[in-house]
Parts: sequence; structure tokens; C-alpha cells
Amino acid sequence: MSDQIALFLFNKTRNAPQFWADAGFLCYCVDIDNPPGESRDGSIIWVGADIEYWIPPRGNIVFVMAFPPCTDLAVSGARWFKSKGLRALSKAIALFAKTQEIVEAVGAPYCIENPVSTISSYWRKPDYSFDPCDYGDPYTKKTCLWVGNGFVMPPKQRVEPVQGSKMHLLPPSDNRADLRSATPLGFSKAVFEANNPSARRN
Repeated sequence: MSDQIALFLFNKTRNAPQFWADAGFLCYCVDIDNPPGESRDGSIIWVGADIEYWIPPRGNIVFVMAFPPCTDLAVSGARWFKSKGLRALSKAIALFAKTQEIVEAVGAPYCIENPVSTISSYWRKPDYSFDPCDYGDPYTKKTCLWVGNGFVMPPKQRVEPVQGSKMHLLPPSDNRADLRSATPLGFSKAVFEANNPSARRN
């Protein structure tokens, strides 16, 4: 197993870390809704912790991918902003800000993922955007990326979507929000291939 570490913040699924874990990287997946403490599953360590108070592990961290909560930032929900109040907005911005502090402190290539959101007004405009169909998953869901520290945006290999955004078709369920926010596998694979240290040296 590699001594190199990849971090996945606000992450509850295997979609984002799977390709890194399969290659032997030690992957920390951190989310407040994960079981408390740490539990290991092969090369993936699931961490149940509040990002506001979590301290990254010591070691050779080579990549960070983060998915701060978007419910109170995404422009798709703008009509509900007023009823949610300032506290919800304040908390969402604070979590995004904490994410930015962590990725800058770690110093590894990073990307922060969010849908089209008001964070562009509060911080800066995204560096990139993509739809899942740009990386082989045949549906649309415009997603923005804020990147830094040498992150390499993978080249697009677009396929034609067989449907538009399927997110609104998901039935109500306890995990609907998780399903909506899960990173498309095609994009996850492309990010791994473009940003794993071995590829970057070639």
C-alpha cells in the first residue's frame, strides 16, 4: 500500500475515492453523518467528524477533493433562501470557508465541487464547470469546480446525454440528497487519472 494520502471532505460514498483506493492510496472520507470516529475498509478510512473541528492526518497528502453542503447555496433553491434565514446561509458559507482553509493549509492539488451557487458572489467565480456527460455519464447536472495547488482538469470526452438532468426524477427518500450529490463515476475516474502523482510525473 502506498504511503500517499488522498482526502475527501463531506464525502459519504465510494464514488470519489474508489479509483484512488484501488490504486493503493490511503483515502480519508470525512463527513459528520459517517459513523462517529474512524472505521477502515481496505484503503478507505471513513471518518465521522465535524469538518469545523477535524484535523487532517499527518503524512504525505497528495490530493484533496471536497463537496461542501450546497443546499443553502445552490441557485436552484434560491426561492427558499429567504424562508431559511440568515443562519442557514451563514453556516453554509462557514463550511465552505473552512474547506478552503483546509485545502490551502494542506498544500496538495485540490478541487472543491458545488453546483451553480451563490458562493461565486461571496468568494470567487469557479475555475471550471462540467456536466456528467462530459465524462461518459449520459446525463446533465452542471457542476462547478474551484481548484488550486496544481490541480489538473481532465480533458472532456463528451457523450450525448440520453436525458437531461435526472436529479429531479429521483423519488423522495432518506438518502435522496446523498444520491443527488454523489460524484459521477466517469468524472471521478478522469480526475484520478489526471491528478494521481504517477501520472503527473509522466
